[in-house]
Amino acid sequence: MARRAAAAAGELLVERFGGPARGVERKSSRTDMVSDADRDAEAVIEEILSAERPDDGLLAEEGSGGHGASGRRWVVDPLDGTTNYLYGIPAWCVSIALEDADGGALGVVLDPVRDETFAAIRGRGATCNGEPIAVSGEERLDTALVATGFSYEAAHRSSQAAVLAGVLPRVRDVRRVGAAALDLCWVAAGRLDAYYERGLKHWDWAASSLIVAEAGGELRWLENEPRGLVAGPPALVEDLLGLVRP
Repeated sequence: MARRAAAAAGELLVERFGGPARGVERKSSRTDMVSDADRDAEAVIEEILSAERPDDGLLAEEGSGGHGASGRRWVVDPLDGTTNYLYGIPAWCVSIALEDADGGALGVVLDPVRDETFAAIRGRGATCNGEPIAVSGEERLDTALVATGFSYEAAHRSSQAAVLAGVLPRVRDVRRVGAAALDLCWVAAGRLDAYYERGLKHWDWAASSLIVAEAGGELRWLENEPRGLVAGPPALVEDLLGLVRP
């Protein structure tokens, strides 16, 4: 069902991708945007979830939500990478997670442009288009390709730039894709070695963090505000954490 919901939202988004943006508004800052594409994709997912799992709760980025009676909650980002989407950059995705009392139960992240579906069920491993995936075997930071992202708020971006200045000389290189769920899925698939970022919301990480864990990766939280996440092969995470902590 999660795959079907993601596919339905992805179909809508692909149809509009590259066309004139409609209903664009700003959220947390002048550069943090939302559009009708985000809202309509979320509505498609919510309709499927409410019809087939009416007793489950829902937390979604664009405001859909509700408490359920089942003890389970869906966490939805209908369009992760909105800025890329609005600029015509093909790096964005649909993210759907299911959580229960034990945490993440399943995660589905669809990249409609590449026709790739990353998925995981707790305890059963992670896949891309049905084929098993695993984090890289990289053990050294100085040869690791590391992804990160930046806040839409100027004050946070300044501190993130200072952290990046300390990271960049210590790693192979840094990538900034602009869609956290894709970053983490690419870590899970071994396309990136590790990832760190501060300041995102729960829906940005909910599905893809489970996919990383089920692909053999380790995840560690960066405490203090804004909260952050470090992910990658176990051999890299502790060293990267040491670089990006306050």
